[in-house]
This record gives sequence, structure tokens and C-alpha cells, in this order.
Amino acid sequence: MLHYALIFFVVAIIAAVFGFGGIASASAGIAQILFFIFLALFVLTLVMRVFRS
Repeated sequence: MLHYALIFFVVAIIAAVFGFGGIASASAGIAQILFFIFLALFVLTLVMRVFRS
């Protein structure tokens, strides 16, 4: 999931360089959502691992 967030971030940067503002903002929004989902799942996994041990 973090891989896809990075891909969308790179697409957003490339689109912004070439002047495609709509595509850049959409890609950046998707990348941000995917990053926060990844972060939430990562923290949940860490908490579950602490409680299992």
C-alpha cells in the first residue's frame, strides 16, 4: 500500500511539473489517503503485536 502511495505521489509531482493541476491534485489526494490508511494499519499491527507478547 505504501508502494502505491509513492507511485501516486510521483505521478502528482510529474503532472504538476507539466501543468496538469487537476490530475496533480487528484493524485496527491489519493496518495495522502493511501498513506494514512497504511499508517493506521501499521500502528494497529504494532499494538496487536505488543498485546500478543
